[in-house]
Amino acid sequence: MFEFDQYLGFLLFLLILTIGFWLLIFLTAIIPYWIGGSLMERLKEIKEGKKKKEKD
Repeated sequence: MFEFDQYLGFLLFLLILTIGFWLLIFLTAIIPYWIGGSLMERLKEIKEGKKKKEKD
């Protein structure tokens, strides 16, 4: 039979494993999307700045 310490250790292991899994999902999916979107916005700003400069 499991002792209470072993049960807590197992729960801690599951908690760390789950946090690691969701962190991995976050790092591989959300951050590249966020960086790509900010780069696209920056390129739009640069293009608009060039168009304004050409008009003036």
